[in-house]
Amino acid sequence: MARVAAMELGLQGRTALVTGASKGLGHGIARALAEEGAQVAISSRSRDRAESAAAKIGATGYEHDNTDLDAARALLERVVADLGPIDILVANTGGPPGGPDPLGFTRERWQDAHRDLVLSPIELIEQVVPGMRERGFGRILSISSSAAREPIPSLMLSGSHRPGLLGALKTIAWAVAPDGITVNTILPGRFATDRAVANFGSLDAAEEAARDQVPIGRLGRVEELAALAAFLCSERASYITGTAMVVDGGLTRSL
Repeated sequence: MARVAAMELGLQGRTALVTGASKGLGHGIARALAEEGAQVAISSRSRDRAESAAAKIGATGYEHDNTDLDAARALLERVVADLGPIDILVANTGGPPGGPDPLGFTRERWQDAHRDLVLSPIELIEQVVPGMRERGFGRILSISSSAAREPIPSLMLSGSHRPGLLGALKTIAWAVAPDGITVNTILPGRFATDRAVANFGSLDAAEEAARDQVPIGRLGRVEELAALAAFLCSERASYITGTAMVVDGGLTRSL
């Protein structure tokens, strides 16, 4: 059988920043980009976690709290000084806490969720777009949740704010497309990460639930989502923009 050549994604030497990437989906995406030859910066609220996670994949780690909007510029300046202009931004934010009562969240919780899930990625995007426009290339990817497409009762805050970001990103995608910049979103379902443990109590419990509820019959693997993320950040994906792609093993029922 003839050998099939690997797809060249054109990421060699590109500079990528992946936020919230010390573990889970963010770390998997950072690893995939690094394996494709990108110079990868990852951020985490903990300097130790960021540097430890970065060392495992040949990336550079930075301390950054997504909710500190005023610190976004300093983070980007540090990355540019160390690695060069940012070609790829992967905005990954963890989900806010859930709860059984949709009316049981304080005003402060609502405000924190809005800051983390909407204002934080927009702040980063606003600051990287001018440079991407000048260079005629940019990839912006948001890691959201399937709750943005189909609300999950226990995830009231996530299901309320993430759709708003989708609307904003769709509008931004229209504005920056002529400049060679794409803007896309991945909507993950259930994956074998700490988030699944938090939601189900243990990874075994999450796997058991997935066998019964997810059409494919299991949790997703981080590398499965990371492969899509790397493609969307590549030169090959230059005609894909303004999209939101569900990756959930068929769990979501809505169109």
